[in-house]
Amino acid sequence: MNFWFLLLLGLLTYLMVQRSVAQITRTPVWLLWLVLMIPALLWTTWTMIYGAKQPPPRALMIWPLIICPLLYWVLFQWGRRSLKHTDTEPQKALESQLNIHNLDIQNTAEPVPVRPIEPQEETQLRNCFPWSVYYLQNIEYRPQAVICRGQLRTTATNAYERIKANIEAQFGDRFLIIFQEGFNDKPFFVLVPNTQAAKTNTPDQKITRPGLALILLAVTLVTSTFVGVKVAGLNPTILASNPAELLKGLPYALALLTILGIHEIGHYLTARYYKIRSTLPYFIPMPFFLGTFGAFIQMRSPIPNRKALFDVSIAGPIAGFIVTLPLLLWGLAHSEVIPQTEKTGILNPDALNPKYSILLALLSKLALGSQLTAASAIDMHPVAVAGFLGLIVTALNLMPVGQLDGGHIIHAIFGQRTAVVIGQISRLLLLLLSLIQPEFFPWAIILLFLPLVDEPALNDVTELDNKRDMVGLLAVALLVMIVLPLPQTLAGLLQI
Repeated sequence: MNFWFLLLLGLLTYLMVQRSVAQITRTPVWLLWLVLMIPALLWTTWTMIYGAKQPPPRALMIWPLIICPLLYWVLFQWGRRSLKHTDTEPQKALESQLNIHNLDIQNTAEPVPVRPIEPQEETQLRNCFPWSVYYLQNIEYRPQAVICRGQLRTTATNAYERIKANIEAQFGDRFLIIFQEGFNDKPFFVLVPNTQAAKTNTPDQKITRPGLALILLAVTLVTSTFVGVKVAGLNPTILASNPAELLKGLPYALALLTILGIHEIGHYLTARYYKIRSTLPYFIPMPFFLGTFGAFIQMRSPIPNRKALFDVSIAGPIAGFIVTLPLLLWGLAHSEVIPQTEKTGILNPDALNPKYSILLALLSKLALGSQLTAASAIDMHPVAVAGFLGLIVTALNLMPVGQLDGGHIIHAIFGQRTAVVIGQISRLLLLLLSLIQPEFFPWAIILLFLPLVDEPALNDVTELDNKRDMVGLLAVALLVMIVLPLPQTLAGLLQI
């Protein structure tokens, strides 16, 4: 491991810890940083003693990645508990950092001031909080929100529905009512100016814009087909003399756009089920690289609760993965098995080593059978390349960080505050894994620039049921199977 790379890693890790958890826990930042850096320090020490040609033992590579995050979590929680018994300033600072800056669903350029509540209106507001449901203790006025703090006296779902109905009866659609976790485990209500009130009658036609969606789809199909020609092993310059060769780029293009499109349609249909206003999937064409930079939808109204947040977020990866599996298996079955060379790697579709991923290795063995051996690589069919990219897209989206689908899923399962910590640990773990598997380094850099905090649901307190918790854990298991390399023991059983 290069000394300067280790130094850069240490600096980035310290800045990330300092920025994300310094105000949440009393545990010293340097101690949390040291715990996270232990794996890299151990691997560096081994390399200095034994040289780069002798890799560290597998136990030295795996156990620090398991023990150090657990120790980090224990130290973080220990410092957070001690913080709960101090004054309320750290609590307000944290709540401001996690919540208040993310309440405006439309992300308007200028803050929307809260219209002052008159004395008689404050009395009306207090009357919206029955003492048997939520015992209101104080009201705080912020530039963009009115915060109501008190004691929860019933279930979170019942409290939110009762108080939301009361506030709407008194103030109409003037406010969005948000129910969030408090730092001291006391949930609080936030009233935010409802910038959507004037837009509720906007026809869906103006939101979905099917014409734009179809144009972007057509352009992306063209750019992906041109890239598919190169994936098929042809020189694009021959298209000038023989345009029919362009058809050989269609298998890659159609497979890739199907995977990306079904992923986004999963989000879109689930959002529509929960009556969340959202756009149609929009593709981003790219005349080079993969032919596209992916697809996206935009949600134009708040997410009602954590159940809806979970369902909308996980629907995309599940739908995309269901389509990816048969396409990848078909593509692998029509791929060519070749001997490994110096160019064999995880990012070379002409000589792919499937053992860089547990799931890819299992699927490759299932599709190719006895043809695949320990000395084999795969020259991938264009459809297999698209399917492999589908696995990468699924894994990247399932990363439990911020605005990614995985970040929303973890938020829905554990709550926003815990999701921030999990996201921080995940970013650092991926950065550490990139020391062993350099192909992960671009991913790690991308995650470093993603914010850890996503927008809260309106009812962000009510927890999920056990069934959704289990599905969320299965999604994490799928991420692990895609990202981690095949263990040597399992490779021996599969004879690859």
